[in-house]
Amino acid sequence: MDREPFTPRRNGYRPPTGCLTPGRSPWTRPQEHEHHGGDALHRQHTGGAAGAPPPHDGTSAHDALFYDSVDQVTAVAAPWLLEGLADGDAAVVAVAAETAAPLREVLGDDPRVVVVERHELYRHRTPAAITAFRRFAAEHARPGRRVRVLGEVDFGGTAADHREWQAYEAVINVAFTGWPLWGLCVFGSRLPEPVLAAARATHPHLRTATGRTVNPDFVDPATYLRELPVSDEQLESTPPLLADDDITDYAGLRHAVRDRLSDVDGPADVLEDFLMAVDEMASNAVRHGGAPAGLRLWSGPGRLVCTIRDAGRGWDDPFAGYGPAHGEDLSHGGMGLWLARQLCDHVAIRRAGDGVSVRLTTLLP
Repeated sequence: MDREPFTPRRNGYRPPTGCLTPGRSPWTRPQEHEHHGGDALHRQHTGGAAGAPPPHDGTSAHDALFYDSVDQVTAVAAPWLLEGLADGDAAVVAVAAETAAPLREVLGDDPRVVVVERHELYRHRTPAAITAFRRFAAEHARPGRRVRVLGEVDFGGTAADHREWQAYEAVINVAFTGWPLWGLCVFGSRLPEPVLAAARATHPHLRTATGRTVNPDFVDPATYLRELPVSDEQLESTPPLLADDDITDYAGLRHAVRDRLSDVDGPADVLEDFLMAVDEMASNAVRHGGAPAGLRLWSGPGRLVCTIRDAGRGWDDPFAGYGPAHGEDLSHGGMGLWLARQLCDHVAIRRAGDGVSVRLTTLLP
């Protein structure tokens, strides 16, 4: 199938702006088989300065701080950040404005501290946040030192939003392995209980006013991701706009999807992004999955939903799609699910005895 090369700006991938804006993706790895854009994050990374972790003596770390008041965050996080600066570390602060204000007063104007509006990172899609932090580490970590990141994820307002960022918290335990990053994620007590439970399960260490301790509730990231439930989508129980349960004419199906989307009231770039994601995932299902491969498309109030399935049983990579399978050279392919995670608001993978399905959701303004 002929298609234009993926162009982030034209096709709707909107990375964070400002100092953390990534250029080309820093994901680089050996070539490997892709099924739905699978990506084994634990494999050895190779490549140039932007594609591999810079040399450093420490290892990545991922801690959690639970707080009831902003004063608690300042009391615990400020000494941790100041300690790092004294040792030669750089720092990124990406928290809510009310949390950042007292930290600014304590940290002063040290040029190694970058304060970022958290929505610049955490309301974009999860691969963009991973890429931005890795890029920042590659460019700003001094030899033998780390970048300390104080982060407060914006989990969004729906169960589907929550799931995207719950998965992110588990994924970065693997995605940042070997990178000079030390994250301290802060969680307010007013967050929904499922979010707080996810935080307890996805951070290997806890930090309090009395110090840093091993988290007894930490769950292996791969196990956590495999067990993370997928919320129901009501549209899937309604008649679809388009259904093909045994794809034999792939080109015809693509034209049919485009035709149905032409009747949807939404921004042209958003619809084009969704079409590209559907196109990539359907292509993967037909080429790499077990027959039969199928597709169903729905349009509902404020959203588009498409489910692509195949009968393959051998694919089980919980980290799939958080980086392109073949690194910076996108001409090698292997970017289907990685593209889908950037072009759609929600991506849910379901595995069952009869195969695998990927549900893509794009929200319409």
